[in-house]
Amino acid sequence: MEQNLKQIYKPIQDELSYTEDILRDALKKTKNESTLRANRYLLESGGKRIRPALMILCAKASSTNGSRKFRPQLAKAAAAIEIIHMASLIHDDVIDKARLRHNRLSVYSKWGESVSIALGDYFHSLAFELISECKNSNVLQCLSAAAKTMCEGELLQVWGRNDWNLSEKQCIIIVKKKTAALFSASCRVGGLLSNTSRSFVSSFGGYGLNLGITFQIVDDYLDFMGDQSSLGKILGQDMLAGEITLPILNLLESVSQSEKEQLRSLLAVGRDKKAFLKIRKMLLRPTAAAKTRKTAASFIKVAREKINVLHHSPYKRSLFDLAGFIFARGFNCKS
Repeated sequence: MEQNLKQIYKPIQDELSYTEDILRDALKKTKNESTLRANRYLLESGGKRIRPALMILCAKASSTNGSRKFRPQLAKAAAAIEIIHMASLIHDDVIDKARLRHNRLSVYSKWGESVSIALGDYFHSLAFELISECKNSNVLQCLSAAAKTMCEGELLQVWGRNDWNLSEKQCIIIVKKKTAALFSASCRVGGLLSNTSRSFVSSFGGYGLNLGITFQIVDDYLDFMGDQSSLGKILGQDMLAGEITLPILNLLESVSQSEKEQLRSLLAVGRDKKAFLKIRKMLLRPTAAAKTRKTAASFIKVAREKINVLHHSPYKRSLFDLAGFIFARGFNCKS
């Protein structure tokens, strides 16, 4: 999987490397040794860098020949969006009391709740310092709105815990806000910083939104059906937190009334290996799995349609392939 991602990123490997340098420099600026140690720990933890890659790919794909000069503002914005993402993960792990992230101890597990909250806030401020250096009010407005929407999504998810009346529509709204908003903003900013047309910026935003929804649906599915070593975090985190995700809603719709009650009882148990394995077995049923797969595929289809307006280029191909990569993470097949 990681090798596939490297191939997808190949047309922008130099730009991503430059962005990584900006990210590293930004996290090295502090003179406080404890903060520096935490920052180094997070950098060493790695990540897929999907959001910076989306921003750069959209900026390059908006040109007829993909030769737009790579501007420092784009690298700063790309680094900033990764820092916003990192901040959200730090705070998520506090809310979910998650012990692992990227196959390492989470910041929450390593340094505790107080450090995690403060460090996440620090990362947000660092990100917006970089964004301000772009000197582009449209970019600032786009990323500020995305950050606010992400917080709204997190609140909706927390308030929706153990709510068995949650509908599929409400579930998708949470996903749009919590995850897809930043994907969409990444793509829109790529267009904004390449000075492309409004219609292209809108298309990029639509692509990112639908891609982000798919990403979260897949992530929720993998929370039950994935492999812990490849996922990098402990499975069943949603179950422990009482979060009602789309795969669980689909499973509830596909079982009898007696099994619904059994499923709710299993989910209420919390971290219990036997309960987790029983739910995992139920999710393997063709009807439940097929509906989740079909929903994810429908959003991928829309995402790809949004970029049909682009001229053919290696960057458009990478955007197209990235959609397939995200889908295949959960369903291990070509789309």
